Amino acid sequence: MNLKALSEAFGPSGCEDDVRQIVVDAIADKVDEYHVDALGNVIALQKGTANPEFKVMVAAHMDEVGFMITHADESGMLHFVKVGGIDDRVLPAKVVRIGEKRIPGVIAIKPVHLTTREERERVMSSDQLVIDIGATSKAEAETLVKKGAYAAFDIACEELGELVKGKAFDDRVGCAVLIALIENGPYPFSFYPVFTTMEEIGLRGARVAGYSVMPNAAFVLEGTICDDGPKETDTTPTTEVGKGPAISMMDRSVIADRRLVRLIVDTAQAEGIPYQFKRRVSGGTDAGAIHLARTGVPAVPVSVPSRYIHSPVSMLSKSDFENTVKLMTSVLQRLTPDVV
Repeated sequence: MNLKALSEAFGPSGCEDDVRQIVVDAIADKVDEYHVDALGNVIALQKGTANPEFKVMVAAHMDEVGFMITHADESGMLHFVKVGGIDDRVLPAKVVRIGEKRIPGVIAIKPVHLTTREERERVMSSDQLVIDIGATSKAEAETLVKKGAYAAFDIACEELGELVKGKAFDDRVGCAVLIALIENGPYPFSFYPVFTTMEEIGLRGARVAGYSVMPNAAFVLEGTICDDGPKETDTTPTTEVGKGPAISMMDRSVIADRRLVRLIVDTAQAEGIPYQFKRRVSGGTDAGAIHLARTGVPAVPVSVPSRYIHSPVSMLSKSDFENTVKLMTSVLQRLTPDVV
């Protein structure tokens, strides 16, 4: 599993270089060709055993949510904006790495002893927060970190029994699944594994990659919302850890192709692989851009449930990861042009 290296890699949207290198190192000798396009997508081809004219794209995005530094103030603190969707509640006192030198920093917050009741009862917005890198002046801070530098959460990826905790499982787990699918190939068609950029700021890499490949069918691999913890009211969770890969019927970016959904479900049932349906129409995936490419592409997202996505740390199940690889390998082996 490449998940640890992928999770710990630095890669906010538009700065996926480190992740891309891990991907290229992992797949270069397992595909027939690959290239990096103008937006930084890795587009590979693994030739199939039949039907070379039938093209199937499987995509996973390399980027994670993060930050961009706007300026340093006179005290040496760094001001920033968010890159992608991050809840302000998770920001205070979190450790980050910044810029090419990966300078360590902490998102500053007043100690509870010095806060008023009113301050404790409201969430501080990100524009009220700063990053402390230990600098004591603007000049010192600007020597260490330039304006426009990226920052990302910093946490080790570790196993906790059956679960794994780490950052950026949205969507480094999808990248890890896609690498495993390449290792399990070839398949009976032209297989295009695509590792996309800038998903978190508008599905940008997928938009051009879908146009470039113009596949006959597409699957998108994700780390998706999991909210299976205790709740005050009895509500159905979006997904649950340990219950298998999650199939999306619809989200804010796409309505999944029912033929591909049926293939996935039939395959899971025939192979005895656990699966679940994502039970909320929330978020979006690269399928939203890919399915609109040129004359249209049948597409469906398949995800590994991940607790606490878009935060400093997420958690997922090793069995869900393994079952996603197993299910998607079998789906690709069964997929034929008549399905779509």
